[in-house]
Amino acid sequence: MNNSLKGALLSGLVFPGLGQIILKHYQRGVALMVTVLVSFLVIVVKAIQQAFIILEKIDLEDGLIDISTISNAGNQTSTTSDNFVFNFVTALITICWILGVVDAYRIGKKKDKEEH
Repeated sequence: MNNSLKGALLSGLVFPGLGQIILKHYQRGVALMVTVLVSFLVIVVKAIQQAFIILEKIDLEDGLIDISTISNAGNQTSTTSDNFVFNFVTALITICWILGVVDAYRIGKKKDKEEH
């Protein structure tokens, strides 16, 4: 398998930045990986915060759990700033993923030319 295809597949299907690391462009690979991992961490932290707020609201309603209680609590806890953060982080992950694939392909193509 040529370097361009290997790098693009690793960055696209496994994890952004992995193709760069395999192709020995460590700083780019690590930068992409850290950006995506931090973005995933932000999403997880926001989800956990939302879950705790919903659980508190359910607890205040004497622990009665039904789908409408959960739905209402979820709708009341989401704020505009939370939606902005989620949308921004999701866009950042998407951009890093696409950039990782394109960059790994480009680096691999250059290495393929050097080898032949």
